Amino acid sequence: MSTVTTEIVSDVEWLPPLKPGWKLRPLWSMFERIKNVDHPDEQMLSVFRDYGVVAKDSRANLNQTAENRSIYQLVHPGWLVTNRMKAWQGSVGISALRGIVSGHYICFAPRHEEDSRYLNWLFRSAPYAHAYTLLSRGVRIGQVEIDNDDYRVLPVLLPPIDEQRAIADYLDRETARIDTLIEEQRRLIELLRERRQAVIESAASRGVDESVSMKSSGLSWAEKVPDHWVVANIRRFASMKTGHTPSRSNPDYWVDCTIPWFTLADVWQLRDGRRTYLDGTESKISELGLANSAADLLPAGTVVLSRTASVGFTGVMPEPMATSQDFWNWIPGEQLDSPYLMWVFRAMRKEFQALMIGSTHKTIYQPTAAAIRIPVPPLDEQRRIAAYLDEQTAKIDTLIAETETFIDLARERRSALITAAVTGQIDVRGAA
Repeated sequence: MSTVTTEIVSDVEWLPPLKPGWKLRPLWSMFERIKNVDHPDEQMLSVFRDYGVVAKDSRANLNQTAENRSIYQLVHPGWLVTNRMKAWQGSVGISALRGIVSGHYICFAPRHEEDSRYLNWLFRSAPYAHAYTLLSRGVRIGQVEIDNDDYRVLPVLLPPIDEQRAIADYLDRETARIDTLIEEQRRLIELLRERRQAVIESAASRGVDESVSMKSSGLSWAEKVPDHWVVANIRRFASMKTGHTPSRSNPDYWVDCTIPWFTLADVWQLRDGRRTYLDGTESKISELGLANSAADLLPAGTVVLSRTASVGFTGVMPEPMATSQDFWNWIPGEQLDSPYLMWVFRAMRKEFQALMIGSTHKTIYQPTAAAIRIPVPPLDEQRRIAAYLDEQTAKIDTLIAETETFIDLARERRSALITAAVTGQIDVRGAA
């Protein structure tokens, strides 16, 4: 293996001043770009922002593998792999595996004698993510791509080889400790979410009075309900309204818009289940647009239920609104409390998943939604249940939020530790 000794002598604004014995070399002097395809039988690899280059099936991945695997590129241990579209997010790494990666990645074979583990930490550090952002070009975030010519001259920060190995050993050890803490907190969040759902299901099907006698409910998601509750078709207690999306081709429908129009883009409000009332929507529709659609202006207190894509998310309208066709909307009558109905729908999350029909575009169809049966206690008890769930889930949500904050701080600590180690701001050689 030949060693190229080209060095960069000028300072780099996104890196601290060089320590004695440290140097900078351009990427091209250490790596050679190679695109080696037609290896369909090799294992699939992918570059993840949080994990680097790993086996694709080892992590959840929304990207589908193409039928023609011959278009994928072969990489070997020690190769630099870069997702050109997401380098600025940190999707870069030195592979420790042999396998094939996307044809859209940039792959580099090593021609250096530096420590690959150190380089993997370096290229995935915060300063280098910032550098990839500076080298990326595009019209907007999400459609930027790293510039190949600029990438070739990326300065690579190199301490002496023994210090590279010490840095890699230190970061392997210290980040493993942090990762263990983070994973423990993630498991805690899952347990808290399971507890939250169990509390909702219990209160929505059994109430908050443990002394009452129970009867069979006939519901698949709740085996028993209190004797004095009614179990009936939801339409006995609420009117069902469908949403609708007016044509975008008529510009008059989308000017002088004043009517809140809740769409699938707003479902993010409901995903974590922490909101009772919808916080509104950025989307608005005009009175003319609403008048020329099949949608209705629904009253405050209407309960929305998403029926496509993100099925089963639900909330209560705080003001009159209209919705797109992605929702079934329920206007409770005098015997049904809106927040209670929302909590019942949240208790039925698994039930809604089972009710979806379709292959590529699953949904809950109108006859199925219209046939939903729910437990209905007396109105005052509905309100007590809703108040109880507001209180209990708020406590759990506080614990979840605190745990998420801990994870965020741990991730920040991890990133800062990596940056400090790979740029020589801490001396790791004596660290235990």
